Amino acid sequence: MRPYLEEPADRLPFGTPDKARRYATERYQGAAGLNWYTADPTLRNLMRRHLSAEQLTWATPYLERAGALMGGTIEDCAARTDRDPPRLERYDRWGRDVSEVVMPESFHTARRELVAESFGNPAFAKAAAEAGVDTAPLNVAWNHLLCQADIGMLCALGTGGDMVVSLTEQFAPADVKARVREIFADGPSSGEAAQMLTERSGGSDLGALETTATRDGDAWRLNGFKWFASNANGSAFVVLAKAEGGADGVRGIAPYLVLWERRDGGRNGVRIRRLKDKLGTRSVASAEIEFTDAEAFLLAPASSAGEGGDGKGLARMMELTNGARLGIASMGLGIARRALVESLLYTRTREAFGRPLYDQPLMRRKLAELIVETEAAQVLVFDGYLDRPRLRIGAALVKLRTARLGVTAASDAIEIHGGNGYIEQWPVARLLRDAQVNPIWEGGDNILCLDVRRGILREEAHLPFLDRLRRAVNGAPDVDEATASLVSGRIERLAEALERWRGLDAEVAEARLFPLAQAMADTYAAALLLEQAGWERAELGTRRKALVARLYARAHLTDAGPLGAIDAPAEDLDAFPTLAEGALSL
Repeated sequence: MRPYLEEPADRLPFGTPDKARRYATERYQGAAGLNWYTADPTLRNLMRRHLSAEQLTWATPYLERAGALMGGTIEDCAARTDRDPPRLERYDRWGRDVSEVVMPESFHTARRELVAESFGNPAFAKAAAEAGVDTAPLNVAWNHLLCQADIGMLCALGTGGDMVVSLTEQFAPADVKARVREIFADGPSSGEAAQMLTERSGGSDLGALETTATRDGDAWRLNGFKWFASNANGSAFVVLAKAEGGADGVRGIAPYLVLWERRDGGRNGVRIRRLKDKLGTRSVASAEIEFTDAEAFLLAPASSAGEGGDGKGLARMMELTNGARLGIASMGLGIARRALVESLLYTRTREAFGRPLYDQPLMRRKLAELIVETEAAQVLVFDGYLDRPRLRIGAALVKLRTARLGVTAASDAIEIHGGNGYIEQWPVARLLRDAQVNPIWEGGDNILCLDVRRGILREEAHLPFLDRLRRAVNGAPDVDEATASLVSGRIERLAEALERWRGLDAEVAEARLFPLAQAMADTYAAALLLEQAGWERAELGTRRKALVARLYARAHLTDAGPLGAIDAPAEDLDAFPTLAEGALSL
């Protein structure tokens, strides 16, 4: 680090070495440069839980390399891309529309490193298969680590790659399948993909979209305008449109594949009007995109009337959207984790009123709350990805909780840093700007609640959900009888509330969806924390996660209200060292 020049302010009469030490910048080394896997005991324990000892031995070098990569190169690139975002070159020197998105070199550097080291690339998958290692928990860990550095890169690498490949293999002509295989030869994250849904006519109201598909031999011609399309620099897009002559509504919607180049090698009719000047997530290029007779291919069974699609296009897309919602949940969790780590590191160093902030009761209360909420989000995300069969309403509930947590945790981190947190040279301002998109992407809170309603009323999805919660509590015998009793009682109260809700007038029932979904997410997280505590007690002989479960249940499942904290045990203070040491190891 370069030495600092002495300033006149350094020689003021009331200046002292003790005061000067407080603002010595080199003391405030944040999360950048740490190995984010080895520094995270909670993630390491989840890997121990979901992998056998032999599998974990094989996977640990990869996980440690990923932790170093995310805390090093990827975090550095993220900060530089945030300052130097993508730009659009609309025309070439002859005035022809080229709609070229120019990504900064920092983006390309990060992308090369991530694709090479991805747990989703074919070489890694092959090595893992030969070693008999389940890659599913490793991929969740990879996403979690990446999202602490740059949620935009997860979008850039993961927006629709699996979906494009899967739907293309099912429905596209043979030559188009070959082209898509070539684009994604190194795995789903190796070629930029995007799903283009949103239009000016109605955001989440997809039934109102206007983009039109017209049959043209074994292909289609697309005309329309997508208002908010991420990964605009991509080469393969899944676009929702309505076939000309078909129904103007949800049943008329079908997904179509659009490639940047036509099958004859010529430029396709894809025009970028402008890039969005976004609050955050600047490493993913979002744009307004116009289709003008763009060559497209139907990604659905053709209807008997030849009108394009079988009337289930939107439903099929929504099934795939659940996977995307878990990706957004990972983003919220990643930001919450990063906010927590930055807050722990800053408060250990920053001094006020005679001692570090870290040692002061009000700050310990806030840090304990961040630890507990982040670990609750962590078990939700892992369960959302790994529990089989996947719960129909699980993804909506997990995203509902974790996307919002990312915003509140980032806001808390800024407050903890004080005025410094509001300055872009410090690491937490970007967290808040990035976090704010997560409650919007793949459906806001109200849309998620409507999806929960759809799952309950049409598929009785609440029944396997309640069974999952009961199974989780039953998996934690002798961990904490009082907390287990509290959670079990809340599960049964929730079951009764769901039945009462189903009997409400439709308008009232919709208005009550949000508190109902919140209660479902609260209970889900508490049950999973108990389950994790049971594993920890049996495998490690420790009770830290039982403490986390108890604090979470006390905060979310009791009826005492805010004033109940006055008489509650002071475990958040008394056991704070246990909480903090189990959240971050240096």
